[in-house]
Amino acid sequence: MIERLRLENFKAFRHMDLPLAPFTLLSGVNAAGKSTTMQALALLRQSYDAGVLDHKGGLLLNGELVELGVGQDVLHENYADGGSKGPVPITIAATINGVECRWRVEYRAAEDREADLLKVPRSLRPSDLPEPDRSGLFGAGFQYLRADRIVPAVTYPKSFEMAVRRSFLGVRGEHTVNFLRAHQEDRVESEALRHPAAKSTGLLDQTEAWLREICPGVNLRAEDLRGTDMVRLSYGFGGTAGIKSSNVRYRPTNVGFGLTYALPIIVACLSTGPDRLVLLENPEAHLHPRGQTMVARLACRAVAAGAQMIIESHSDHVLNGLRLAVKDGVLTPNHVALHYFDRTDDGEIEVSSPEIDPDGMLSQWPRGFFDEWDSALDRLLD
Repeated sequence: MIERLRLENFKAFRHMDLPLAPFTLLSGVNAAGKSTTMQALALLRQSYDAGVLDHKGGLLLNGELVELGVGQDVLHENYADGGSKGPVPITIAATINGVECRWRVEYRAAEDREADLLKVPRSLRPSDLPEPDRSGLFGAGFQYLRADRIVPAVTYPKSFEMAVRRSFLGVRGEHTVNFLRAHQEDRVESEALRHPAAKSTGLLDQTEAWLREICPGVNLRAEDLRGTDMVRLSYGFGGTAGIKSSNVRYRPTNVGFGLTYALPIIVACLSTGPDRLVLLENPEAHLHPRGQTMVARLACRAVAAGAQMIIESHSDHVLNGLRLAVKDGVLTPNHVALHYFDRTDDGEIEVSSPEIDPDGMLSQWPRGFFDEWDSALDRLLD
C-alpha cells in the first residue's frame, strides 16, 4: 500500500507531504492540486510500464495514462520563467509498504524545456524498486479512471492485450465493455463486494445488481461483433412491479450518460482485490445523489476486500457514503484519510485533513469543505 506521497517542485506544489490510507478522499477548490496528486502516481506507473523508471531512464510525461506535456509544463511556477541559473530538482517520492521510494530529476532549462522524458540521474537502482507483485502501484490490477471517461457509444474497442492479458479498463474506461464480455462469468471472490440481490457471484450479474442501485430493472449485454475489432454494449429494462422483462435492447446512446459513466467504476471495484490500487476521478459525474452514495459504498467495500482507493471528488454524497461506511463498520477510521485542498489569497496551496471518528463524525469542517448546502440554507432561512 502507498502510505505517503511527497512532491517537490512538481506542477502545483513547491512542497507537498500527504499521508495516504486504504481509502483516501481528495476534495477542494478547483486548480488546487488534487489532479496533480493523482497524476504524480499515474506518472510513476506510466514510466514503470514504459521501462524507463530507473537510473538510466526517468519520468515519461506523455503516454497511456497521462499527457503532461514537456518539462516546463511540470515545473513548479516559481521556476516557470526560467530564472533559475542552476538545475531545479523535481522529486516524486512514495512510501510503499514502509519503504520510501524516491525519483528525482534535475530540470535544466536548456535541455529539458521541451523534453517529455525527464531523466533521473540519481534515482534508486532498478533493484531497489518495489516488487511489482507486492505493490498496488506497480503490480497487477492497477486501474486509473480519469474524469474524462467514455461517453455512450454504439461500439467500443476490442483489445485482447488490454482487456484480457492486462485486465486494464483504460484511463477513460474504454475497455470496460470488452473486459466485461471476456470476464462476465468470473467469480467476484470477496463477499464484501457481492450484492445480496445479484443472481450469482459472476461479474456480469454482480455488475447488473450494483447498476440497479442507480437504475432499477436495468440489465446489460456485452457482445462481440464478429469480424471486427469492436464490441457492443446494450441495455434492457423491466421485470419490476409485475411487468415482465422486455426483450427490447437499447443502445447506450439512447439511454443517457449516467449508466455508461458509472459502468467502469463498478467494474473496477468488483474486479479489484488485495494489494491492488484504483485511482478514480469524479465518480459522481452524471449520477443522481443516490447513485453517488452507492458508488462510495461500493468503493468502501473494495477497500474492505483489501484494495487501496484514492478518489478525487466534489460530491458531499460521496463523502457521506464514506462516513456511513465507517459508522456501519465496513471500514474503521484508520482506513480513511480525508484531504481538502484550498488556495490562500497569495496563491499558496493549503491542505487540511479532517479526521473521522467511529460514528462517521468529522473532527473539523474547513471553510469550503462540502459546506455550500449549509451556507445556501442559512441564506434562505435568513
